[in-house]
Amino acid sequence: MPTDETPADEAPADETPVVAVAGECVVDLVAEPGGVYRPLPGGSPANVAVGLARLGVGTRMIARVGADPFGRTLLDHLVRNGIGTEAVVEAPEPSSVAFVHHGADGVPSFDLRIAGTADWQWTEAEAAGQGPYLEGLDALHIGSLALVMPPGADVLAGLARRLREEATITYDPNCRPAVMDGVHDARARVEALLLVADVVKVSDADLAWLRPGRGHEGFADELVSAGVGVVAVTHGAAGSVVTGRGCPPLRVPAHPAELVDTVGAGDSYMSALLAGLGRRGLLGAERREALRSAGPAVLGAVFDEAARAAAITCSRQGADPPTRAELEASRTLGE
Repeated sequence: MPTDETPADEAPADETPVVAVAGECVVDLVAEPGGVYRPLPGGSPANVAVGLARLGVGTRMIARVGADPFGRTLLDHLVRNGIGTEAVVEAPEPSSVAFVHHGADGVPSFDLRIAGTADWQWTEAEAAGQGPYLEGLDALHIGSLALVMPPGADVLAGLARRLREEATITYDPNCRPAVMDGVHDARARVEALLLVADVVKVSDADLAWLRPGRGHEGFADELVSAGVGVVAVTHGAAGSVVTGRGCPPLRVPAHPAELVDTVGAGDSYMSALLAGLGRRGLLGAERREALRSAGPAVLGAVFDEAARAAAITCSRQGADPPTRAELEASRTLGE
């Protein structure tokens, strides 16, 4: 069992971890000069799944994808990146679309067209049908709009609670105020899921929406005291603060990057975080206590890898997470 005495780079796990990701798959229509929109596969959970697969993690996607041309594009993207799609439901509803525009500072804004689209229409029967494809999981990652949007949000939340008996649960709320403000109990849903998770990653922008006027102080300590294993609050270029029962608040700096695009950077961060925990034998319900006890040396190394992955993604256009080789090369260059 890994401890804070274990070398941070050591990979004590004998087998490649298996991680499922539950959530939306969205086509990003990215505005380009001349009024042209370029379609790119996206959606925060789908981006996390792609990032995991590129880092060598066995990855399965739990999603509803429309049976339209955009849906085929999304499904092809998952398959091309080596993601298991047996738990993807071919849905009669259309695919979700986001128009993406970049401001003068390079920060993207999203205009989501998601009313009545495939991602949110989960039924209990569909979720029950995923059972055979979700055996042997080490972790389940959940996040973003699919865990908030009715009517399917309750179905996916229930799935996460059931799988917690055998798998680590990781959660990134990835709050989208323009959409979530229209869901009357969105904050309550997010707050409830925070306590289901073993690992929580939130941005400072997420917290500003989730707990307006309350600041960040005490948030991580509150969750850790309630049983969450590890909490990370990210602050963009200012880095992140990581807290666990065995890890007092630890500041992990961001890595410099030639900024091209921030789309997908947080998702790449999440992918590398999960992959790093897996390589150190810290995923799986039977390893929950080891995760809670992980110290600064181990978590510092894991979250440094996450910061490197985010920096690589920021250096190129769109949600384009790094491969394992690219991540390792970035560490070599930084030494």
